[in-house]
Amino acid sequence: MEILGYIASILIGIALGLIGGGGSILTVPVLVYLFSINPVLATAYSLFIVGATSVVGSFSYFKKGLVNIKTAIVFGIPSLLSVYFTRAYIVPAIPEVVFEINNFIVTKNILLMLVFALLMIFASYSMIKKAPSESEITREKQQFNYPLILLEGTIVGILTGLVGAGGGFLIIPALVILSKLPMKEAIGTSLAIISAKSLIGFLGETTSSAIDWSLLLSITSLAILGILIGTLLSRKINGNKLKPAFGWFVLFMGIYIIVKELWL
Repeated sequence: MEILGYIASILIGIALGLIGGGGSILTVPVLVYLFSINPVLATAYSLFIVGATSVVGSFSYFKKGLVNIKTAIVFGIPSLLSVYFTRAYIVPAIPEVVFEINNFIVTKNILLMLVFALLMIFASYSMIKKAPSESEITREKQQFNYPLILLEGTIVGILTGLVGAGGGFLIIPALVILSKLPMKEAIGTSLAIISAKSLIGFLGETTSSAIDWSLLLSITSLAILGILIGTLLSRKINGNKLKPAFGWFVLFMGIYIIVKELWL
C-alpha cells in the first residue's frame, strides 16, 4: 500500500501541474487510505505537501508575469488569517466524539473525512462542467468586489484549515468572477495564494510533535517531482480536456469515502 501511496504522490503532482485547480484534492485520501495516517494528522501533512508543491508550480507563472500580486494580497490576507486560526484553534476544539445516533458514533476523524468527501463532490462538479474558453470570457477592467472577496477568502481559508485541501477549484472561479482576472492569470495567482495559506496553516498546526518528517518530506519530494513532470506535459497536453475525466474520478472517490466512513 505504501508503494501505491508513493506512486499516487507523483500522480497528485502531475495532476496539479496539468490541470491547476483541484489537482491536490486527492492528497488526504492517499495519506489516509494508502499510508494509514490519522485523518487529523493527514490534513496537516496535506497542508505542507500542497503548499510546497504549489510554491514550485507557481514559479513558471511568476516568470511569465501571470501572478497578480494585488489580487493575491487582497484575497490572501483573509485566507491566511482564517486558515491559521482554524488549525490553531478550531480543529483542536472539535471533540473526539462529535455525536452519537443509535449506537453509531461520529468521531472527529469521521467528521473530517465526511466534510472532505462533500468538498470532493463539490470540486468534481466544477471540473466536470465545461469551462468557458478564453475567447468566451468578456474582457473587463479589473475591479474588486471587496466584501465578497473577503468573505470567499475567509471561507476558503476555513475549509483549507479543516480538510487540508488547497481550494484552487474555489479560488480560480472567484478570481475570474470577482476580480475579473484572465483564466491563466487566475491560475497563477491561485497557486501563489494556495502556497502561502497552506504553509501558514501548517505553521498553526498543534499536532506537529506527531509528524514523521522523513515520510512527509519523501511524499512532498515525489509530489514536487510530479508537478515538474505535469508542467512539462502541459506544454503538449491540454489540461482542460483532462479535467472532466479527473472530475468524474474525484466524484467517485468522494462517494466512496462517504460510503466507507458511514457504512463499511
